[in-house]
Amino acid sequence: MADDPRVAFRKRDSVELSRRGFLVSMCATGALFGFPRMGAAAMNPEAADGSPIEAVGARYEPAIWYWIDSEGRVNVNIIRAEMGQHVGTAIARILADELGANWDDVHIDHVDSAAKWGLMVTGGSWSVSQSWPIYRQAGAAGRVALSEKAAQMWGIDVSEITVSNGIVSGGGKTAGFGELVGDGISRSFSEDELKALPLKPVSELTMVGKQVKALDIAGKTTGQAIFGIDAKVDGMVHAMPIMPPTRYGSEITSIDDSDAKSVKGYSQTIKIDDPSGTTQGWAMVIADSHWAAQKAADKIKVEWSVGKTAKVSEAEIQDHARKLIADESVGSLLDTGNHDVDPVFAKAAETLESEYTTSTVLHFQLEPLNALAFQNEDGIWEIHTGNQWQSLVLPWLQKALGVDENGVVMRTYLLGGGFGRRLNGDYAVPVALASKALGGKPVKMVMTRPDDAIFDSPRSPSVQKLRMAYDENKTVIAMDSAWASGWPTKVMIPGFMPKGVNGEPYDPFASDGADHWYDVGAQRARIISNDLAEATFRPGWLRSVSPGWVNWGLESFMHEAALQAGKDPVQFRLDHLKAEGRNAGSAPVAVGGASRQANVLSRVAELSGYGKTELEADTAIGIATTYGQSRSMPTWVAAAVKLHVDRKTGHVDVQKIWLVVDCGIAVDPDGAKAQCEGAALWGLSMALYEGTEFEDGNVRDRNLDAYTPLRMIDTPDLTVELVDSKEAPVGLGEPGTTPIAPAIGNAIFEAVGVRMRHLPITPDAIVAALKA
Repeated sequence: MADDPRVAFRKRDSVELSRRGFLVSMCATGALFGFPRMGAAAMNPEAADGSPIEAVGARYEPAIWYWIDSEGRVNVNIIRAEMGQHVGTAIARILADELGANWDDVHIDHVDSAAKWGLMVTGGSWSVSQSWPIYRQAGAAGRVALSEKAAQMWGIDVSEITVSNGIVSGGGKTAGFGELVGDGISRSFSEDELKALPLKPVSELTMVGKQVKALDIAGKTTGQAIFGIDAKVDGMVHAMPIMPPTRYGSEITSIDDSDAKSVKGYSQTIKIDDPSGTTQGWAMVIADSHWAAQKAADKIKVEWSVGKTAKVSEAEIQDHARKLIADESVGSLLDTGNHDVDPVFAKAAETLESEYTTSTVLHFQLEPLNALAFQNEDGIWEIHTGNQWQSLVLPWLQKALGVDENGVVMRTYLLGGGFGRRLNGDYAVPVALASKALGGKPVKMVMTRPDDAIFDSPRSPSVQKLRMAYDENKTVIAMDSAWASGWPTKVMIPGFMPKGVNGEPYDPFASDGADHWYDVGAQRARIISNDLAEATFRPGWLRSVSPGWVNWGLESFMHEAALQAGKDPVQFRLDHLKAEGRNAGSAPVAVGGASRQANVLSRVAELSGYGKTELEADTAIGIATTYGQSRSMPTWVAAAVKLHVDRKTGHVDVQKIWLVVDCGIAVDPDGAKAQCEGAALWGLSMALYEGTEFEDGNVRDRNLDAYTPLRMIDTPDLTVELVDSKEAPVGLGEPGTTPIAPAIGNAIFEAVGVRMRHLPITPDAIVAALKA
């Protein structure tokens, strides 16, 4: 890992893709379109023929985030990956609204890697929240510059100028953006000046929170949008990987390709030697077509000296987690205020203790992993693929290829599903190395589903132990919790790990949710790295990351704790959601703290008729409330789930889900609801259907015949309500996932009286619990 993970290509403008005759296949139309500089055609609504939008005439760039040309067009630079969430539209409207642009004149450009963009990452539900202040400041800069230009031209005071809908007005005169830019604007802004610019009151924003046309719809609906899997370049060959028996430590001892030579188009098999250590024990089969490479790969015999984890099972990983939890000297302590719980538990009148677990979960994104790599005529390595975290993978590529930060560039593409898998861009490394072995020749790899599953960065299995202490009045006086799993950030970018109050580093993405907003007296949250999990596979970030499994245990346990105290589970939570002390919240994005979580909980109870609706036998409504992604950027969510349990078969029929979400200002209300709906269904899928196990050092289920996510026939009625808010916007891609599993678990208990403690909740597990 390079010292600075944000280093990237600094000479992209010197690279001309046309020198390698780069073409993109547009499968829907059968035509071929030239790939534009900086990848704009993948998203650009105006460029139906795939050509880039270039500035016409004069061009004014108030900040690096956009430019305005002499035709009045506003082109917004987007550093976030597009994977179906319309992130470009959301960010562009923030800027356009502050600028006062005409939405019809706004375009977006999803840029390629360059150091000037800073940290390029799309994950953690960060995109809109982190872009909100930056793009508003940039929009304000343009508005100020245009106003000053018009005031100067017309000889009036700038205070008389207004900017709206792409028109600058004042003193009885008007001018469009293009006219003012065409006359020349040289106004520049320092970073301090940008931060000091006056922003419009939220009440004056006319696009944010309103319905506008999504800027990337045209390409997606006409089939002209470009995904990584579409990439082509003249003279390229195709690669198919042969996967090692373990993620780490396996080394090829022999390759026998004699049978593969009968396959028409087969060329050779390359043993991958990876200086970055990303892909150990790989072979890449090279052929003139994907199908020839795949057919040849089936005929090639490879032998390995295997890694140390070749026999590791899921049960061993989980047993190791329990041993780590039992050792109280292990782990990092989160800052939860008073974490000295031992003396409180020692004097408790009553205690409650539970363990919750989750299985390994795979991504199975629609578009299988793929990449195209080659060295262009300027000696620059070009990587063409969909990716969520360019700043993470670029240093790996540099080390693998033996070049500095100027030697490799990543080209931007649409992602056919990311869900966190493409945060880890490890799949680009073997393709680049195969190209290097062939002297820079273009090499394209598209993985099969089984190889994709084997090479996945899954959500680690987890174990969590929770304890609650009560006084003689059954009042909660302390809570103790320990959470053990494989840590993705530790494995891939340890520099992003802060330290706990005991000086030990921890992975925020393996602990978010543990530092909850409940007032429980003394509280200890101990976060533990499962080193056996990390040695067996590369843990990854999966949609909702730790809040998706941490809250499964926490919110199920809060239901248990309420019943132990003889309280209604909803009222019990409300009693402990006090916006006081560390739970009071703070600006800019956590204003209101626990009171906002209490609000969504109260609302979902009201919306679902919880406790007031008469239900048939073995049917119940379960409730849970969470926040995500983290305390530093909380989106407060509450879910109610109505379900019926078949006592004979154990089948759970989820009939209705209600979701109430407080995300601050909903920049794109329609997109916000869509993301919440998708997140809730993902949560349902992981609660009842998704999960695999490690067997002999690898995942057992490797295709969609055995790994069975939620099917459309099992999709329930779903209601999403967004809280009307004027607070700063926070994330929406993931939080809706987090309360679903515990709401289901709580509903099952209310329906048939059994407490499920493991995800996924299978029919067999329910039947066994009912018989116990």
